[in-house]
Amino acid sequence: MTADPTGRRFHLRGEHSSAEIAQVGAALRALTVDGVDLVPRYPDDAPAPAASGVVLVPWPGRIRGGRYSFDGVEHQLAISEPALGNASHGLLRFGVYQPLEEGDERVILGADIVPQTGYPFHLRTRVTFLLERSGVRVTHEIENVGAAAAPVALGVHPYFQIGDVPTADLIVQSSGTTTLVLDDHKLPVDEVSVDDATDLRAGRRLGDLSLDNGYRGLERDAEGRAHHTLTAPDGRRLEIWQDEGFRWVQVFTTDRYPGHPLAVAIEPMTAPANAFATGTDLEILQPGSVLAREWGVRFS
Repeated sequence: MTADPTGRRFHLRGEHSSAEIAQVGAALRALTVDGVDLVPRYPDDAPAPAASGVVLVPWPGRIRGGRYSFDGVEHQLAISEPALGNASHGLLRFGVYQPLEEGDERVILGADIVPQTGYPFHLRTRVTFLLERSGVRVTHEIENVGAAAAPVALGVHPYFQIGDVPTADLIVQSSGTTTLVLDDHKLPVDEVSVDDATDLRAGRRLGDLSLDNGYRGLERDAEGRAHHTLTAPDGRRLEIWQDEGFRWVQVFTTDRYPGHPLAVAIEPMTAPANAFATGTDLEILQPGSVLAREWGVRFS
């Protein structure tokens, strides 16, 4: 029998919704509300394509050359993206999380980031998935269990759809006022105001866009949450929300998702790519301290 490359799957089931969480990367592998699939599925015998659903910690995106300086010490991370010469998507993208608590509508998964080449810090991470009537709520906790302060950033990489509606026909809306300009290594070299090619505030058809953009300047509600939506032609709407600690969102479109001519990821992030090198919105987590962040999905 061939083993599942995404590890054990944790199934959450409610009266109106269900979710499937993969052990590898603590990835949101499936989400269904009232019979509508909201996360694009991929073959059972395949690893998560294009980082589908995985948690990106202790950094999202890329670090140029895998090099950064922290507290006066130069560090060199392993190059996990050889084609571009970058350290990409953190240290737990392929990590195997362990269940800490399991229930019908909630699962808590945990994994440590142990001191290693280029990251001599020790973090204990927990991810809680709570199934709700119209979606899912996800809470992240990162504790510094080491003896020294540690640089930390957090992101997630979920992909979304609305049933069998072609992704190209969905309208994406997000309130970001600035976006990052990337170089040939897919690393930010400037932050500029959104323009005709990148402005999502009024809603844009995904089939008319090609995006790999980090946005900030997000509009917040009274609770400090930012909201992004995908809307189908028939009016059905998927909302992704993120708390005030997630200062950025990455919107990414690709034709490399199996079985889908176009797929879209909407990725809450606490800091942009290359934050270890630039310091932009980087968190410094002191020994014994815990960083908690939350995001979620609603369908109507």
